[in-house]
Amino acid sequence: MKDAMAAYLTERGHQVTDLSAGEGEDYPDVAERVARGVARGEHERAVLVCGTGIGMAIAANKVPGIRAAQIPDSYSAERARKSNDAQIACFGSRTMGVEAALVCLEHWLVSDFAGGGSAPKVEKIKQVESRNLMSPGVPAA
Repeated sequence: MKDAMAAYLTERGHQVTDLSAGEGEDYPDVAERVARGVARGEHERAVLVCGTGIGMAIAANKVPGIRAAQIPDSYSAERARKSNDAQIACFGSRTMGVEAALVCLEHWLVSDFAGGGSAPKVEKIKQVESRNLMSPGVPAA
């Protein structure tokens, strides 16, 4: 799936940087590295693939400023961008076929954040994140 998505993106003129797991790395390491790059503005958006997409989304969402969404279908792909301004799309290579994933990827790519009634909700998500950021070793209040 990853290679098919990379080819699909390249064919459509998108820059693709493969940040796959290296020796001794697991999916949380990859998700963090990719999410940090997006948060720092090195990449506008990113795509992550694991068995279900769930673990990647959970790990990426631990990086401040990131909104990663597990994408199970084309409607969710569209809404992830339009309603939630998700910068990272997470796909499951064991839960959907390549063709379905490419359709979902296209829906996510062509969708932009709609703002409107969703903008205050995304702002609230940012506020929740700010209230709950913790320093390492400091228990939550």
